[in-house]
Amino acid sequence: MKKISSYIYEHRFRYLLAIVSMIIAVTLDLMSPQFTRHIIDDVIVGGQISKLKYLLLGIFAIGVGRCIFQYIKEYTFDCLGSDIASSMRKDLFIHTQNLSEDFFDRTDTGELMSRIKDDIDKIWDGLSYVSMLLIEVVIHTTIVLFCMYKTNAKLAIIPTIAMAFCGCIAIIMERKLGAVYEEISEENAELNTVAEENLAGVRTVKAFAREKYEIKKFLSHNNRYYELNMKQSKVFVKYYPYFSVVTKILPLLTLLVGGKFAIDGNLSLGSLGAMVEYSNNIVWPMEMLGWLTNSFSSAIASNRKIKKIYKEKPTIKEIDNPVILDEVEGDITFEHVSYAKEDRQPILEDVSFNLEAGKTLGIMGETGSGKTTIINLLSRFYDVTDGCIKIDGVDVRELTLKQLRESIAVVMQDVFLFSDTISENIKLGMKNEIGDNEVRKASKNAQVSEFAERMEQQYDTVIGERGVGLSGGQKQRISIARAFAKHKPILVLDDSTSALDMETEQQIQKVLEQFKGMTKIIIAHRISAVRNADEIIVLEEGKVKERGIHEELMKKHGLYYETYLSQYGDVELENQTGREE
Repeated sequence: MKKISSYIYEHRFRYLLAIVSMIIAVTLDLMSPQFTRHIIDDVIVGGQISKLKYLLLGIFAIGVGRCIFQYIKEYTFDCLGSDIASSMRKDLFIHTQNLSEDFFDRTDTGELMSRIKDDIDKIWDGLSYVSMLLIEVVIHTTIVLFCMYKTNAKLAIIPTIAMAFCGCIAIIMERKLGAVYEEISEENAELNTVAEENLAGVRTVKAFAREKYEIKKFLSHNNRYYELNMKQSKVFVKYYPYFSVVTKILPLLTLLVGGKFAIDGNLSLGSLGAMVEYSNNIVWPMEMLGWLTNSFSSAIASNRKIKKIYKEKPTIKEIDNPVILDEVEGDITFEHVSYAKEDRQPILEDVSFNLEAGKTLGIMGETGSGKTTIINLLSRFYDVTDGCIKIDGVDVRELTLKQLRESIAVVMQDVFLFSDTISENIKLGMKNEIGDNEVRKASKNAQVSEFAERMEQQYDTVIGERGVGLSGGQKQRISIARAFAKHKPILVLDDSTSALDMETEQQIQKVLEQFKGMTKIIIAHRISAVRNADEIIVLEEGKVKERGIHEELMKKHGLYYETYLSQYGDVELENQTGREE
């Protein structure tokens, strides 16, 4: 993770410009009391009227100069905050994208959204407006105290004590607020997760009449978020009055003590006026200290949360000198492959098969038998616990992730469509490589053209988030067209025709048979999807229970045979037996 100081160092010259402009603006601002002193001592008391126009002109010049340098300061800080926050958000998103699948298995989407959006926004605020004011408070206070000590050292002790008192209160408040902001950040992530899940699954919620339950769940998190914010407010309200009291008493105390010095002849009236003006000038940093502590604590807490994500490292890594194949043929070998998550029961156990390039493998099994895990291991979303997986004789762990995953076109079991046009969803990941003709050809093969060309804007029709407005079968067809359009040496269909009618499935099966030279892995629950495969394996509890072609498996009267009976019934079996006789 790049430290915040690294981002600041990259923009050090602009920060230097902003700080120099701030110093000039503050210095000009604090020259005004000196002009006030001369007006009182020289013009009002001394009667030197000729000096008045020059003093007034000086005050005007200070005002103009201050406006110019204040603008430069604020504009530069705003730009710096925006640039750094944008870079931090980009780097965090890239880091998150590079993390392995197991990270997303245990991390909620709402939490990641909170980190990438809300926490970066708080750091943005901390690096621009808040940091600008914090630096200005330090510079302003230093210059004011210098001017006050130069004017009258004894009288300057009063604001020094006041500043020390406010500093101690600010430190105490920051420590208490820091702990609260940790809890607020966590609860904000929980709240985002609940909201995101409910908005994404609103149709499921309504279908099961769970509105009241989900509202209750949301309100419980919302109330907790409210309570934590009230806790933060109570801390702020408890300590902020100290700052207010000090800022109200300080000018009055300066005037009373300074007035005594003036009566005793130890301070001129002009110097007294300047000291009162300085004491008013030092008031706003004290007032801001409480608010700045509040905002800065929030930024620090957010930075700690982001650091936790940066501590996560991808578990799937490339070796230092990976093998790069000239061309991927598509020969796939599983050698005694086993896979288990941590100390849990194995998901796959001693799975072996060899799928020659251009051949088709069918995989069947009950839900939870490990079918999809085979695909996840092939694509290296996870690494095998034992054994190895080879493509063209090379262990997938020795290949680059880019070449490995670009060689496989996967139709996921859980279809995900983006809120974009049908065409862009099919081109996904290969926008510049796949032309409109390829889109239409793939759509025809996947039976997408059947419904897409009836739409008003055809392939330029924007589909809603996650494919809202389309049926399950239509979503699957677009997902299949996406894989067809890529023309990769390995095609994986993970239960991708479950929502299709038998006629559409048969048409897609005919298209698959025409893809010569392409290695195909078909995972399905339907016999019709795998019966023509060159080999079929049947999984049970992560193990290969049966293997062979359709006819061989039927003769075994095992799991495959039972699945056939459950799908086609005894009548079809009797008809088949009759035909054989």
